[in-house]
Amino acid sequence: MKVETFLPDDYRPAEDEPFMNERQLEYFRRKLTDWRHELLDEGRSTIEGLQDGTRNIPDMADRASEETDRSIELRTRDRQRKLVAKIDSALRRIDNGEYGYCEVTGEPISLKRLDARPIATLSLEAQERHERREKVHRDD
Repeated sequence: MKVETFLPDDYRPAEDEPFMNERQLEYFRRKLTDWRHELLDEGRSTIEGLQDGTRNIPDMADRASEETDRSIELRTRDRQRKLVAKIDSALRRIDNGEYGYCEVTGEPISLKRLDARPIATLSLEAQERHERREKVHRDD
C-alpha cells in the first residue's frame, strides 16, 4: 500500500534538498497527472466538436474553411495524444525511480528544466548536443 506524501500547496522543489526525494517525486507526479487530465479533457471536447462539425455546408468557401479547421483540430489532437504518451512514460519513470535523470548521461536534470518541461528525458547539455547533431544532419 502506497503512503500518500504530504505536499503543501506552495511547495516548489529546491536545489538544497535531496534530489528526487519523496516530496519532489510527488510534486512532479501531481504536475504530470494534472497536465494529463487537462489534455484528455481538451481531447474529449475536440472530438465532440469534430462530431458536431460533420454537417453539410453548401458554400464551397465555408466548406473549405471548415475542412481546414478540422485538419488543424486533428493535428492538435495528434500532438496531444503524443504528449499524453510522453506524460505516461514520465509517470512510469517516477514509479521505476528513473525520473529526473538524463537518459544519455545519467546525470540529474535540473529542477528548473523539469519544472518547465516535466516530460524532459535529457539534461540541457545533452538536449543541446542532440539538437546540434540533428541540425548537422538536416543540413546534409
